[in-house]
Amino acid sequence: MFFLQKILKKIINMNNEDEKHPFDPEDHPFDPFYPKKAKWLFLGTFPPKKEKWANNEEFNFYYPNFNNDMWRILALVFNKEKDHFEDVTQKKSFDKEKIKVFLEEKGIAMYNIAKKVVRLKDNASDKDLRITEYIKIKEIIENNKDLEYIVATGTKAYEKLIEQIVEIDQNFKKKLPIIGLWEEFIFKNRTIKFYRMPSSSKAYPKPLEKKVEFYKDMFSNNDEKSPHQ
Repeated sequence: MFFLQKILKKIINMNNEDEKHPFDPEDHPFDPFYPKKAKWLFLGTFPPKKEKWANNEEFNFYYPNFNNDMWRILALVFNKEKDHFEDVTQKKSFDKEKIKVFLEEKGIAMYNIAKKVVRLKDNASDKDLRITEYIKIKEIIENNKDLEYIVATGTKAYEKLIEQIVEIDQNFKKKLPIIGLWEEFIFKNRTIKFYRMPSSSKAYPKPLEKKVEFYKDMFSNNDEKSPHQ
């Protein structure tokens, strides 16, 4: 009886949550960015609401919030100034074209794990996103023949893809690796490394310099054997 009461209470709370936060479903605002012969695929969860985008909502690309450090991290990883990707013609914005050229040169694709979400609160936090439609990672790997590394730029992105990857390779380990490390899986004789990396959000409790170290190690050590093997 007590167990049934707990379940009923949980259902009621979920219904109350929906009534309390009647936000409409949101479709992903950006197209996936796939450079030719991309080896890397960075996957976050979902972009923030448009009013959080840089350049008065005009920076319509991945990691659009000026407070997010992804473009500063990648600038520092590749030995550039921290503000290398900032748009000098705009206040508090990034240069989308410069970023896209860089990603093309480095073979880095960008997308998110969620195609459609409902926000449970009026913020961009992963914990307040209800994902109602996911990307299909198998199709993405199939269509990007040079892809070797998938990078989850946050724990939720990693966790939510595990089941899809297990369907691809039943030997894939469901246990989360330590941040900065990876697990491997096999897709049609291709070995793919799946990294769990720290979030680039300032809400993630590590300084920028430490995050840069994680990403530098990832790019420099991607030919080493997995610590989990």
